[in-house]
Amino acid sequence: MNDRSTNLKSIRPVIETAQVNDNMSTDECFQNGTLRPIIKLQNHLLIVVFQNYISKRKNVFYDLSIPKQLAYINNTIQKDIKFRNSIKGMIIGQFTIEEYAIYIENSSALNKRMMNIVKERLVNNIQLFQQPLSTAI
Repeated sequence: MNDRSTNLKSIRPVIETAQVNDNMSTDECFQNGTLRPIIKLQNHLLIVVFQNYISKRKNVFYDLSIPKQLAYINNTIQKDIKFRNSIKGMIIGQFTIEEYAIYIENSSALNKRMMNIVKERLVNNIQLFQQPLSTAI
């Protein structure tokens, strides 16, 4: 493995529940061995990026009920292509060359898995998306 690959893998968190074994499909192995650790590593950045997304859209998110906030997150992940591509870039940029070669073999299915994990992370961190307090007195 080259230095970049070694360095990238060394900073990824270990997820004990993300098992990889011979009975799993290639996509599931990639999800558990690559996507989940990278998305966990990028979690804080993903939260800040979504907070910026909310801000750029006039903070409408803050006026929604919790169920509608959940739908807003889902809708953003599913339908905002620019946002999706930005998120994908943050994750794909953390791939090794070998992982990228696997990714391009079935990118459509892996993108779906990737976005589902990101959506789950945003939903699980919804309490962090509270309206900032006004600094005006």
